[in-house]
Amino acid sequence: MSRAVTLTILLAGLIVIGSSTPVWAAQMDARINPNSDSSPFKMNYQKTVFIEYPNGGELFDVLQGHEWSVIGTADSSDPGVKNLMRQLNDKIKADGSQAHISDLNVSYDIHLKARNINTSIDYRVIIEGTLTNYVITKDAQKTLVDLGWRGLTANDDVVIDGHELNFPISILLEEEPEASAFFVGTEAEDVLHRNLINADFILQQPLTNWHFLFDPTGINVDAGTFGLSEEISGFVVSSWTMGESSLREGRQVERVFEAEIMADQKYIVRSVQSSDQGNLAAIGFGALDVFDGVEIAGVTPTPPQDYATTSTGDFPVMIIYGMAAMAAIAGGAFFMFSNRALKNTKEGQQGIDPSRLQGYQTSSSSGGYQTNRGEAQLKDDSSYQQTRSVYDTQSSQSPPQQTPPPQPASTNEEAACGCAASADMGSECDCAMQGACLCDATCGCNADICKEQVNSMS
Repeated sequence: MSRAVTLTILLAGLIVIGSSTPVWAAQMDARINPNSDSSPFKMNYQKTVFIEYPNGGELFDVLQGHEWSVIGTADSSDPGVKNLMRQLNDKIKADGSQAHISDLNVSYDIHLKARNINTSIDYRVIIEGTLTNYVITKDAQKTLVDLGWRGLTANDDVVIDGHELNFPISILLEEEPEASAFFVGTEAEDVLHRNLINADFILQQPLTNWHFLFDPTGINVDAGTFGLSEEISGFVVSSWTMGESSLREGRQVERVFEAEIMADQKYIVRSVQSSDQGNLAAIGFGALDVFDGVEIAGVTPTPPQDYATTSTGDFPVMIIYGMAAMAAIAGGAFFMFSNRALKNTKEGQQGIDPSRLQGYQTSSSSGGYQTNRGEAQLKDDSSYQQTRSVYDTQSSQSPPQQTPPPQPASTNEEAACGCAASADMGSECDCAMQGACLCDATCGCNADICKEQVNSMS
């Protein structure tokens, strides 16, 4: 009973977790070196907005043939980039982390293209910067690294080079004011007013749910990507990744928000964001923990002695043992069923007892040739209903077959005939096979050639 309850709870949890979906989307890539005062990071924010007009209408007339792009880059000397860096640091501090962004570069690419049935606007903002002050404490054995800075989000306007990049409706108001008038004051405005620069879910997903890997020799190959010298070659590289649908992370799908607009025609505005992804690496072996509500990693140069794990910690071990137990149960059930079926199987001859059958010849001579064909029939029909063929039903509907005429009984005269066959063989005169007859008038042979010879002699 307890096992059934446990399995039920596990299945219910799988359904609930698998059906839940996060709200935001972003892609993070960061490499933390606890032996350095700064480390690089990169965030990629993407979103696509579709404006659909399947029946044409005034909105189609406004956007027909339009295609444009807004592309640019800026560094920390730009006032808009400084404002974005301030917003990100305020969010990191609000999340309880002590880490700080000291440098930031921004690149953006917004592209609109109108088609016959819809218009798509692709938004992409990439920020690359330098993270500092992430080391909490450090001694000869271990370094505590702050990992609570992952929710890099801006909730206010981000204006760079005169373009507001955080809210998709802003660029439409700037570049397509006539088309934007269809959205103002409707639910579509709410869809287009969701901030693009948002990584809250990457922070909300605990690192214990991320996939974990470590490579004791990874530095030898990847030292260049970290900007490290050969002095630390041979150290462990720990990495945590998220974004794959799993029992722990939940089902990762695209985020879709949609609204309808009733004007001269029905228009649909749909916002689509890709699923969240995160790649976080650290030099050394990282053991996760929580300090004052902030996730941290205790980093050591080498893993503990005899330590071994897989990409998902202890979870695969549970799966392996569970699959082995299920296979053992299935195998035991199979053998029990097979053994029971074998015991119920009768041994020896099945069907009709051969002693109840008798042979019957079905062939006769044709011209000068005779075959030896026959069939087996029951000596009696006492058990006919138990042994009759399924084809008897069809044969009972057909006209009854004529029984072969009985063979004439042999007589002394026939046996005396020099050219007659043996009475036991039941065949015609032997002389029919030789093409001549030596019978006299007293021969009782039925062969035509014998009859003709007898007539000619009488």
